[in-house]
Amino acid sequence: MTGSEAVDLGFARVDIGREARQGLPEVIYGTGKTAAEIAAIARTLLRHNTGPVLATRVDGDTAAAVLAEVAAAAVPGSTYDASARLLLWRPAAPIGFAVVVAAAGTADQPVAREAAAIAAAVGLTVTTVTDVGVAGLHRLLAEQDRLRAADTVIVVAGMEGALASAIGGLVACPVVAVPTSTGYGAGLEGITALLAMHASCAAGITVVNIDSGFGAAMAAFRLSRVVNRSTT
Repeated sequence: MTGSEAVDLGFARVDIGREARQGLPEVIYGTGKTAAEIAAIARTLLRHNTGPVLATRVDGDTAAAVLAEVAAAAVPGSTYDASARLLLWRPAAPIGFAVVVAAAGTADQPVAREAAAIAAAVGLTVTTVTDVGVAGLHRLLAEQDRLRAADTVIVVAGMEGALASAIGGLVACPVVAVPTSTGYGAGLEGITALLAMHASCAAGITVVNIDSGFGAAMAAFRLSRVVNRSTT
């Protein structure tokens, strides 16, 4: 990476070369940043890239302020998804890669919504399957056909994290597991699910960080890039 691939804003060095290297512009992590800082980074990315620009973990008040600051750029497709806490400019066109986001319980929905919204924003075709935790295994088995039709399944589960193993045994496609901090004391705010997913008897499961719907969506995007490269 050369110096020309970064723009120094004083408080941030914006990686404007990431789209050329990885297929997507740098994604803005909103937590801890002011609206002015997010807006300045977004304007820089929009000016130097052609793909979607995203800011994650942004609350509603901050999002409104950012959109107002960036509005002068007149960028089409500027939206805020409150349920996913996602700011988005210039969403990508669909690239023909199907992702199913499967959430174990209703309490896992905030993380599942983040994964689904980000995956859709970068061009993946997303279907969601909700409340299919292993405590009611019949609910999961009823969704087998939809799961098996996916190119990748993102599994979002807390507590003991068993849903990842169950789905990993049902499908042939890659499975990206997201442990969540949902659960009572022995869940250890997601650590129990994280370790259980790492120790899964279903071979080949990819596990991302606790509550990281973003990380799961990016893993699915990278898989899509390899698939598209092999078919062109």
